[in-house]
Amino acid sequence: MRLCLFLCLMLLGPRMATLRRPQKKKIQELPPAVTTAPPGSGDFVFDLYRTLAAATPDRNIFFSPLSISVSLAMLSLGARSNTKAQILEGLGICPGEGSEEELHGASQRLLRELQQPQDSLQLSLGNALFTKPTLLIQEAFLGALRTLYLADTFPTDFEDPEGAKKKINDYVAKQTKGKIVDLIKSLDGTQVMVMVNYIFFKAKWETSFNLKSTHEQDFYVTPETVVRVPMMKQQDQFYYILDRNLSCKVVGVPYQGNATAFFILPHEGEMEQVENGLKEKTLKKWLRMPMKRRLELYLPKFSIEGSYQLEEVLPKLGIRDIFTSDADLTGISNHSTIRVSEVVHKAVLDVGEEGTEGAAATAVLVVGSSLILNELTISFNRPFLVSILHKDTQSIIFLGKVTNPKEA
Repeated sequence: MRLCLFLCLMLLGPRMATLRRPQKKKIQELPPAVTTAPPGSGDFVFDLYRTLAAATPDRNIFFSPLSISVSLAMLSLGARSNTKAQILEGLGICPGEGSEEELHGASQRLLRELQQPQDSLQLSLGNALFTKPTLLIQEAFLGALRTLYLADTFPTDFEDPEGAKKKINDYVAKQTKGKIVDLIKSLDGTQVMVMVNYIFFKAKWETSFNLKSTHEQDFYVTPETVVRVPMMKQQDQFYYILDRNLSCKVVGVPYQGNATAFFILPHEGEMEQVENGLKEKTLKKWLRMPMKRRLELYLPKFSIEGSYQLEEVLPKLGIRDIFTSDADLTGISNHSTIRVSEVVHKAVLDVGEEGTEGAAATAVLVVGSSLILNELTISFNRPFLVSILHKDTQSIIFLGKVTNPKEA
């Protein structure tokens, strides 16, 4: 079993606080990527990915789009005027015509779907609100969080920073089965509310990799830089797509249950083209592809993690006001001087022979069909992308890039 963790934390407080690869038969190919997304879908996930990739082009990237999106959607319930518009537009939600209600309704259905017990897949997503007792919170906001986002609420004494920190961290550790500890590093007493979203994911591969087949092999971080990694091997039927438009090969490795991991291998020298052209609907289209091919698959056993201060990233995607004195969060409280001081996101992913185990959390702190062909060999021995999707809801749970499987 392997573990994947993600945390996203929002802290709110007073505005004054300090911020922030066969047989030559035609392989199923995908049509060209459409550049215009349908109204309300947007490409927040990949816009966010590209922003993170641009900041650290030679490093591993890993985060949970689902956790971040849910956290921002919750926050939008309490935002007003331009602050709300920026959050919704950033998420790809067009104003008017019930699109906002559709967003929250879809979130509610997703949360209820993920709460259904499954024997072979552990996947839970939840939310919590820690509030200062003296902060008068709008009942409509609390009711919407409880009804639409199934959020737990806890009165918290932020004037005891250490006690408040322990209370929140203990909650997150419990919900992520002890996989995420010490999410919050420090509080200074100015916080009035902390919104937390967590994800726990644990699944076995539909067909496990044989431990005896794992051997050390070369992984080409660049043509000049090579590291030795434990390379897993499996010969089986896998979902396989050759996407000539994106210049990549895609292998879908199913888990037991309703999730699939997609490993995306760009052609030599085409990583940037893939990163720039990848869209959410392309990934979801792959999820519906019936094409299977017998592969001799080589996949590194790896662990990656990501830690991000999203208050430094979200403004680049148009979500700015929540971090400034222009924040209008009066839908949360009549206290007109609160804003978001931090959005902390952490994620960890371990991939091994048996499967993947993962967890994630987000916190917001506020101050104040089968086709048999000849076997094809595919080796993920150079930088690749990985995404884990929930099949029934088509939600992108995790997304990342493995540049170096041995990166500390």
